[in-house]
Formats: sequence, C-alpha cells, structure tokens
Amino acid sequence: METKNILVVGVGGQGTLLTSRILGNLAIHSGYDVKLSEVHGMSQRGGSVVTHIRYGDKVYSPLVEIGKADIILAFEKMEALRWRHYLKKDGLLIVNAQEIDPMPVIIGAADYPQDIIQQLHDADNKVIVADALSEARKIGNFRVVNTVLLGLLAKNLDEDKDKWEEAIKQTVPSKTVEVNVEAFEAGYAL
Repeated sequence: METKNILVVGVGGQGTLLTSRILGNLAIHSGYDVKLSEVHGMSQRGGSVVTHIRYGDKVYSPLVEIGKADIILAFEKMEALRWRHYLKKDGLLIVNAQEIDPMPVIIGAADYPQDIIQQLHDADNKVIVADALSEARKIGNFRVVNTVLLGLLAKNLDEDKDKWEEAIKQTVPSKTVEVNVEAFEAGYAL
C-alpha cells in the first residue's frame, strides 16, 4: 500500500490527540507500519494542536511534508485554514464548522475571519464541512465532537467500519465506549 498521509488539526481540549491514537491503532491492527508525531504547542490554553499520521507498508518518517497530506481532519475552521497548505492537490479536507476564538480575538485585538469556508472551497481540494458539535449535542455530550468527525473520516477511507469501532473501543476510556461508538455512528451517517 502506498503511504497514507493524514493531519489531524484543532485546538487544545478538542480531542485531536485521542482521535489520532484511534486512527493509529486502526492502522496497526490493519497490519500497516504507522508513524505519529504530535505537536502540542499551547494546547492546554486553547492553542493549535496538530498530529501527523502516516501509515502504509513501510513508513520511514513521522512527518507529513507540505503539500503531501491526503487528508486533513480539522476540528475547527481557522485550524483548517492554518494547515491547508499541507494538503496535496485533490486532497480531502474535512472541516468541523465550529469556531473557537483564539486569544487575539478574545482580547479584541483581531476579528475572527468570516470567509474561511469560502477560502477553503476556493482551493483545488475536496472540502466537506460538518457541524460535528451539533451532532455531539444531539447525543448529549459535546465532548464527542472528535468521534463524530472520526466517523466522517471513516466514511471516506477504505477500512472496514467494524475495525474502526474496535479501535475506538480499545483506545477510549472504558466508561466512554458507548457514547463514543454512538458519536462515531452519527458521523458515519453524515
């Protein structure tokens, strides 16, 4: 298999790292060589978080090169815009419609850009925008936005749906398995 390159991007506290671990476990259990690289930054203060995930028959480097990502899974609109230059031409950009104000916006030094989705659509990529936060709220737990988005990602990859659910069950805390599987199903249905 040719190496698959995925970036998972978001803001600290959104579950990007857990999502990356689920994806890594899925790839390992599917028999692939997997490399992950997490960049936390100021994640505990709502800063940017990115995880590089590469898997295939043999992977040598954990980092996705600029312009080489097959997929970017963005948990927040501005993070999608910030990292889109990593996406290859005709790559897939899955974007959560959520907006989380960065510090300059919070303190009034800047405005949150209003045309992000249009800018993303103007590129030569496939863009899927979803309101994963609304789906998570329907389930009754806003913390499962990440597994809603994971379900949407799964729908756009070739791995068997049952393998995804098994990877979720093996990775998330045991007391959250049921709600995470439900969130995955909701995202898969989008």
